[in-house]
Amino acid sequence: MAQREIIDKMIEHKHALLFVGGIATAIVGKKILESQTTKDYAAKGMAKVLTCKSELEESIQDIKDNAEDIHTDAKAAKKESVCVDITDDEE
Repeated sequence: MAQREIIDKMIEHKHALLFVGGIATAIVGKKILESQTTKDYAAKGMAKVLTCKSELEESIQDIKDNAEDIHTDAKAAKKESVCVDITDDEE
């Protein structure tokens, strides 16, 4: 059988080839997902994500604290500017 004849038969039965290819992909994918190496990489990746999340939350809290301090200082400065001693102006 020549190579061209094989290709023609494969094209003729392309649905069967797609089905077999899908099954083979599922089997290989299952083996990869069940491997210990994949589980280790997934656990390490999740640990890094959780570390980044906690660091981000700390940074956001620091930003909030700084913003509250600035807001409090601005309020105090505004009160000082509103409360003027009028006795100094009369002299």
